[in-house]
Amino acid sequence: MLTDFAARFLAHDIRQVPPTILDLPAPILAVGLEIRTSIREVYRDVPVLGKAFARARSESPVSQRRVPWAVVAASTGHDAESGAFTYFLGDVVTEIGLLPEGRLALVIPVGTYAVFPIRPRNRAGWPVAIAAAKRHVYLHWLPTSDYLPAGGIDDFEYHDERSLRRRCPEIDLYVSIRPKPEGSQPASLHTGHVRQA
Repeated sequence: MLTDFAARFLAHDIRQVPPTILDLPAPILAVGLEIRTSIREVYRDVPVLGKAFARARSESPVSQRRVPWAVVAASTGHDAESGAFTYFLGDVVTEIGLLPEGRLALVIPVGTYAVFPIRPRNRAGWPVAIAAAKRHVYLHWLPTSDYLPAGGIDDFEYHDERSLRRRCPEIDLYVSIRPKPEGSQPASLHTGHVRQA
């Protein structure tokens, strides 16, 4: 696929990096905006959401924003038939207090996650690197792993100061998982949320 080919030039090869399996010790709290989109429309919808989020942050900042800062971009509620899912973009906060008008809260639950580092060669490579990573996770890694999707939060990107580096920026992709039952068949998986961030 063209995206995978381009990703090899714009980012490290996600296929060569085994994920870290970890139990998230505490929920991650976030305040932001969301949009219902689909695999086909995500390339158009996410940039629009990103601009709305940047505008909302400048007009009415969240007072409980975590220091040092972090932003999460979470995919939830994937519908396998239509390819639709909800995409949330928000600031990580220390507590969820009174929300600015139009803002929503998201609680990323404790649980087991497979964590994949995404490292484009520069910031221009983000869209291709994220799309290739999700495609690899959902179409190749997960079906052959000892895990199934856990449901609820499908996955989330964790952006912090590392994502702003000019050269070799990095984020972490957390994929919500649960162990496969003994003797189970491969998971019936969706095609991943191939999108631009």
